[in-house]
Amino acid sequence: MELKKTEKLEHSVVALTIEITAEEFETAKDKAFKKAGKSITVPGFRKGKAPRKMIEKLYGEGVFFEDALNIVYPDAMDMAVKEAGIEPVGRADVDLGEMPENGGVTIIAKVPVAPEVEMGEYKGVEAEKETVKVLASDVKAELTRMAQRNARTETVERKAKKNDTVDIDFEGFVDGVAFDGGKAEHHELTLGSGSFIPGFEDQLIGCKAGEEKDVIVTFPAEYHAAELAGKEAVFKCKVHKVEETILPEIDDEFAKDVSETCESLEDLKKEITDRLKGERQTAADREFEEKVLDVVLENMKADIPQAMFENQLDAVVQDFGYRIQMQGMQLEQYLQMNNMDMASFRNLFREQAERQVKVRLALQKIAELENIAVSDKEIDDEYAKMAEQYGMEVDKIKQAVNADALADDLKINAALKFLTDNAKAKKKAAKKKADEDDAENE
Repeated sequence: MELKKTEKLEHSVVALTIEITAEEFETAKDKAFKKAGKSITVPGFRKGKAPRKMIEKLYGEGVFFEDALNIVYPDAMDMAVKEAGIEPVGRADVDLGEMPENGGVTIIAKVPVAPEVEMGEYKGVEAEKETVKVLASDVKAELTRMAQRNARTETVERKAKKNDTVDIDFEGFVDGVAFDGGKAEHHELTLGSGSFIPGFEDQLIGCKAGEEKDVIVTFPAEYHAAELAGKEAVFKCKVHKVEETILPEIDDEFAKDVSETCESLEDLKKEITDRLKGERQTAADREFEEKVLDVVLENMKADIPQAMFENQLDAVVQDFGYRIQMQGMQLEQYLQMNNMDMASFRNLFREQAERQVKVRLALQKIAELENIAVSDKEIDDEYAKMAEQYGMEVDKIKQAVNADALADDLKINAALKFLTDNAKAKKKAAKKKADEDDAENE
């Protein structure tokens, strides 16, 4: 076998013309006969005992052609890829070319390869970055949320007020007829939560335990149940119990109760401030990183083969499938529940997958241009970190994670850090007054 021609096509595809000699293909057909001939029946011969020529005469000269091609193809491709010095990134599109004059077979394999990447400006690019602030009002709001999480309830005999929780039975009627899904017993409803139809909760304010009340509301015009949309309904309600939510006093004792490290309210405020600042800084750094990458990708040139996008899309979909499987659901069930086919589901992630491919190519090129290297110690440290994270022995992690792939990931991470460390952060442009007014009026 011989690589006769290498031709670069558009979108980073290389066409390899491979010639298989008549002798090589004859050997492959003989192997195909020995494998498949055992199951072929020919009149006058016991099953699997007919000679190859007899089978070819009965079923045609090409009876073993496809199997022979499948036998010879892997070795032919390995040889051609090495000779051409290319890096395939997906499956080849294979056709047969003209048959050589001396017999044999010509294979034309169109192979998607890693694209040539040309970077534009990537050092010192500018991008907006949020200035992280934590205001006293932010800390106060967080303290209030913590107090609500640690609140207790107490049954009261008075009339229900906003923010009280009522235990009610209800049944809904439209035009005097009960409708499906409109009935419940001992349902706990927090008045003012907005979890029921607008106007429902307000009408229960002022009720006491033991009272009955007809609550009259109109379903929204865009209500999800079309048969109820826009219609007036009467809910016959009975209040069993009224409970008041009692928030804890936000003081030093509260701080000790909600935190293992705080001895005073001031300690807790500082802890909240530090936590919020850290969370916001992480989010701001991530947003800045994405904006820097946006600029870098705009400046990058690469004729990326579609196979790379599809491969990454496969990985994203597979990862989604694994995650919902951990929740006890198969991907097929998820698609059925959401009335989607696989093609439309894949399209939901296409933009994400394409960006991931472009980002990885850009960072690989930057790592190459900046001579970013990864030491054996860094690889070992990463293996140790992964072993601790997953609660596994280091040797088992090494068996599961290829060292070259891990080194490549570490280079990419280092390239991303280089990129953001060298980028210039500029303050976010202040919103114009007109924009703020528009936002308030929406």
